[in-house]
Amino acid sequence: MTVIRRFEDLDVWKIARKLTKDIYRATRDDAFSRDYGLRDQIRRAAISVMSNIAEGFDSDTQALFITYLGRARASAGEVRSQLYVAKDLSYLPEEQFDDLAQTANDCSRQLFGFIKYLRSQPNTRRIK
Repeated sequence: MTVIRRFEDLDVWKIARKLTKDIYRATRDDAFSRDYGLRDQIRRAAISVMSNIAEGFDSDTQALFITYLGRARASAGEVRSQLYVAKDLSYLPEEQFDDLAQTANDCSRQLFGFIKYLRSQPNTRRIK
């Protein structure tokens, strides 16, 4: 079994990092970049996904880690919801929306699976 020693080694964090990078790229051009409220909110939500994974990983207990992973998953949902707003306002072409929504969905699914796994390990005080 592989031992994960840094949050940077977590596959789910790597997907969250990709999501953040892709969101920043999608929001830097055209009308999306001028919609400061939506642009800033979707960026903050994407950053929150990867930040909560990192913060939870470096927390003291597995229970706290699970809590942070839940927050990360909620932020991934927020990104997905905001992507619909961007799509409805024609800030994103259909293909770009689909790619971003798929990445956010993949991240959310992996977070759900990771949370489920950690909850199935009740005797583990801390995973590092």
